[in-house]
Amino acid sequence: MKIINTEQVQNSLNFEELIPLLKESFRKPFHMPQRQVHLLAPENKSKHDAFALLPSWNNEVIGNKMFTYFPDNNAKHGLPGLFSKIMLFRRQTGEPLALVDGTSVTYWRTAAISALASQLLSKEDSQHFMLFGTGNLAAYLLHAHISVRNLKNVIIWGRCAGKVQKIINEFSTIYPQINFYTSLDLAQEIPHVDIICCATGSKTPLFPGELVSSGTHIDCLGNHMANARECDSATITKARVFVDSLANTLNEAGELLIPIEEGVFKAGDIVGQLADMCMQPEILRQSSDEITLFKSVGTAISDLVAAYLVYQKVP
Repeated sequence: MKIINTEQVQNSLNFEELIPLLKESFRKPFHMPQRQVHLLAPENKSKHDAFALLPSWNNEVIGNKMFTYFPDNNAKHGLPGLFSKIMLFRRQTGEPLALVDGTSVTYWRTAAISALASQLLSKEDSQHFMLFGTGNLAAYLLHAHISVRNLKNVIIWGRCAGKVQKIINEFSTIYPQINFYTSLDLAQEIPHVDIICCATGSKTPLFPGELVSSGTHIDCLGNHMANARECDSATITKARVFVDSLANTLNEAGELLIPIEEGVFKAGDIVGQLADMCMQPEILRQSSDEITLFKSVGTAISDLVAAYLVYQKVP
């Protein structure tokens, strides 16, 4: 059985290969039971330590992603708040194949799924991209989206000016043909953006929905909590909404659950999930004027596909 570390994951993956592989994998049969997230001290409302299990399988491989979430780790112990591993088994025999670093796989597959959704839903001539968030996922998202759209202008929004500038400096060197810049004037920027990608820890909406112009595509990736959201109800009600997984988003995503509770949106208003998007092109963007929104909380099958690709490449 292989033990695959972060460096091996990083050396094995690229978006030019991973994004089309994920698209093809969502067209094929797979199984993905609803993930289980267990609070380790449910009686303590101020503690959010958790352990999660995300099983899935297809015709080739069985996988179970496991992660721990300890949000106070950095402040108390100087450690990351999340640790993750993916265990792979051969589908035909059940033989253990590998234990793969799940944290790095998660970054890659999250960015790849975000870019795949944009490739399917955003206007093909989209050139103006706005990223909310400067965390560990930011660089992956930028590389992924640049690989699927011919972007000309990229706005980076973040609460830490130093992190924003670091990203701008780094990516301006890598992609000199793209204009990277920052702006806090959302009323000026949002109406002119083609693609908005949200990957923050914000508990409240990042921008008012009335600023969003026709034709915009929106990705909401950062929130996994039923009582929090990165976009408001106005954004949801004016968009055709897609999700990565109905079961997971309707259990965890405040972007959908809060408007449902308000009575302005229904679960039945969701056009489709990622498998539908990959198999039924007729349900995708209907015109250059419509607003589309993709809400993702992560899928075990995308972890499985990315981890198995790594397994196949590592000696």
